[in-house]
Amino acid sequence: MKHAAFDGRLVMLGFGSIGQGVLPLILRHIDMPKDRIEIVTSDDRGASIAAEYGIAHSVLPLTRDNYETVLRGKLSQGDFLLNLSVDVSSVALIMLCREIGALYLDTCIEPWLGGYTDPSLSPSQRSNYALRESALALKTGTGPTAVTTHGANPGLVSHFVKQALLDIARDTGRDATAPTTREGWAKLAADLGVKVIHIAERDTQVAAGQPKKRGEFVNTWSIDGFTGEGCQPAELGWGSHEKALPVDGMRHEFGCDAAIYLMRPGASTRVRSWTPLEGPMHSFLITHNESISLADYYTLRDASGAVVYRPTAHYAYHPCDDAVLSVHEFAGRNWELQSEKRLMMEEITSGMDELGVLLMGHEKGAYWYGSRLTIEEARKLCPHNNATSLQVCVAVLAGMVHAIENPNAGVLEADELDHARALEICFPYLGEMAGVYSDWTPLQDRGQLFPEEVDADCPWQFTNFRVS
Repeated sequence: MKHAAFDGRLVMLGFGSIGQGVLPLILRHIDMPKDRIEIVTSDDRGASIAAEYGIAHSVLPLTRDNYETVLRGKLSQGDFLLNLSVDVSSVALIMLCREIGALYLDTCIEPWLGGYTDPSLSPSQRSNYALRESALALKTGTGPTAVTTHGANPGLVSHFVKQALLDIARDTGRDATAPTTREGWAKLAADLGVKVIHIAERDTQVAAGQPKKRGEFVNTWSIDGFTGEGCQPAELGWGSHEKALPVDGMRHEFGCDAAIYLMRPGASTRVRSWTPLEGPMHSFLITHNESISLADYYTLRDASGAVVYRPTAHYAYHPCDDAVLSVHEFAGRNWELQSEKRLMMEEITSGMDELGVLLMGHEKGAYWYGSRLTIEEARKLCPHNNATSLQVCVAVLAGMVHAIENPNAGVLEADELDHARALEICFPYLGEMAGVYSDWTPLQDRGQLFPEEVDADCPWQFTNFRVS
């Protein structure tokens, strides 16, 4: 089924695991000729896949000095820049696309090379909060559509949150009609009593017979992307129900004030969370744009502008077991990346990615809604993918379709897109979709072997989720 027709040129910037996985989806679902697609990337990864589909592929790393010259020679008004690169400034690319008149989409707001770990910048300045604020500064009304941070998470999970809210409303006897405004969605979340939103993910994919080696970082998606995020400060949207900042918690001195950060990297910060198949788990609090955008989007203020409702929101990520071992070694090396990197794809023998949103604090306790996609299903559904990459790639497709269908909407975040249309496009590629209620709280089975300091009066305090 063709979801959209596009008569411009498409420049794919970057061709790692997501670029390789999304290309067959683009060819399958967007009506455009192959000779209007070009890949520009920093290395020769995926060159054989590009050749398999007859797509032009050139190795040309973009830098501060050459990106304008290179892209002005390849893009004109009405074209599309699909940015799947790392170490190239998203804000610089959005500004260039606006000037040219080209559409744009990325899965993460990237800084220039070194921006995540630049010691001359404060933790606040190199946070996702700061990157998001720099992109939001470009929201000046209409103009060529630029969809920011629209992969699986951030991206797809924002649509999961909206569907989960409607499910809870239906199951608690409330009006389950989808709101049509940001304020309407925020009021629904507040009326339901949602206090905390986790992006709760458990990746169980494994390559039997190929365990992680010493000095090797193994993952099921971009290693550079994961380690870059992991070295940023742990960040979370900060809810109105929270009683006190963590001892290492800091507020930003600029922007929307919807989030805080911790004075430690996300890859060394663990939180308690839950998914239906895994059950209780310890996860990494990795910074992501959706942690901030969800908290901001679902904020309600009174007439004076004071916040009266906001949920706490953050990523709770348990990667595949080899990635956990890789992070442990990475941390022990004082965040110096291992010399070898292995992206698991064809060697995966079993497992799934259980990716969803966990909404907590409402009258039914906790509700997880999301995708259970196995490696076997992913391979049947689309070539050059594993379970993790396909959840990202189909969301990229949905974001591209939105931009093509709404070409003059300016800068947009996932929370602002039509969630029903996005899910309609994504559902066929997400495996089993599940919605499961639970009575789990972060206080479950606590203090049995050793005494613990917990807030028993309000289980939904961040202090109860954090692993000391």
